[in-house]
Amino acid sequence: MVQHDPIGLIAPNAGLAQLNERSREIFRQIVESYLATGEPVGSRNISRLISVPLSPASVRNVMADLEQLGLIYAPHTSAGRLPTELGLRFFVDALMQVGDLTEPERQSIQAQLSSVGRAHTVEAALGEALTRLSGLTRAAAVVLTAKANVRLKHIEFVRLEPERALVILVAEDGQVENRVLTLPPGVPSSALVEAANYLNARIRGRTLAEARLELESLMVQNKAELDQLTQKVIAAGVASWSGGDGDDRQLIVRGHANLLEDLHALDDLERVRLLFDDLETKRGVIDLLGRAESADGVRIFIGSENKLFSLSGSSTIIAPYSDGAGHIVGVLGVIGPTRLNYARVIPMVDYTARIVSRMLGG
Repeated sequence: MVQHDPIGLIAPNAGLAQLNERSREIFRQIVESYLATGEPVGSRNISRLISVPLSPASVRNVMADLEQLGLIYAPHTSAGRLPTELGLRFFVDALMQVGDLTEPERQSIQAQLSSVGRAHTVEAALGEALTRLSGLTRAAAVVLTAKANVRLKHIEFVRLEPERALVILVAEDGQVENRVLTLPPGVPSSALVEAANYLNARIRGRTLAEARLELESLMVQNKAELDQLTQKVIAAGVASWSGGDGDDRQLIVRGHANLLEDLHALDDLERVRLLFDDLETKRGVIDLLGRAESADGVRIFIGSENKLFSLSGSSTIIAPYSDGAGHIVGVLGVIGPTRLNYARVIPMVDYTARIVSRMLGG
């Protein structure tokens, strides 16, 4: 299922709905030419491409109507036309046929992503999937995932003050995260050691979320195993793992270099430079991708439909992926120029998200 983020200009515009078949075909040729070459196309070329015989003059008349509707424009003094962002949105929503992947394409993607299942960590698996997706789509691939999905290896408590301690969480992939914990009054150092031993015997190989559920269950069932102060240390530690704010999410980007391919002009280079700047603004990218976390299926943002990419005029195609319990735990997709091959990229992003969900136990 593909979900779009229309900017409110298309649905209420009766003119677009009333485009006749001839106008639609001419418009489709302009868009498809742009998606293939990035270049403006003129009336003479279009008159040769369309199925209905029309003179270049007749094509120019239709192009004038399309321009008045805001679907196409003339860049600089060129005689040719390019689609506007509104035009691209109309094309994607109303005219484009999003085909399913062929069986050979599915097998190829699955084969290329097979190493995801062999990766030692969730982050490594996602990085591998992004590298493959970036190669398949020739765009930059991005993923937003929760740090809580990282699997734990070890935990330590270090007392800072009588009623404050540092919790050191070490992940299987070597990541280290520190959190400051408020201790109950009167906790001896022995209780910190006992709490660490108890946790280390039970958290290895689990994500924060999995460890938290497990420990909350154990604390209810086996309270007699631990003295009261140690129980309080563990309860406070587990409570500190709930997280959920933006800092508990990480962004992974692969394939920047793909955006440097097939540049046609200095304008293209400037747009890519702006996109690189946008990608460095991780907070903005995280906020954008976060908008798709509650979605069921693929989401598409074109150009200035999101403020982040309004200057670089980039498009984003993203889909959520799930964990073993079927909960959405992240979003992956591609970011590239507005002339992405939408019909090809949309099913690729969707299928990649499904495979990653399967690999992660979803």
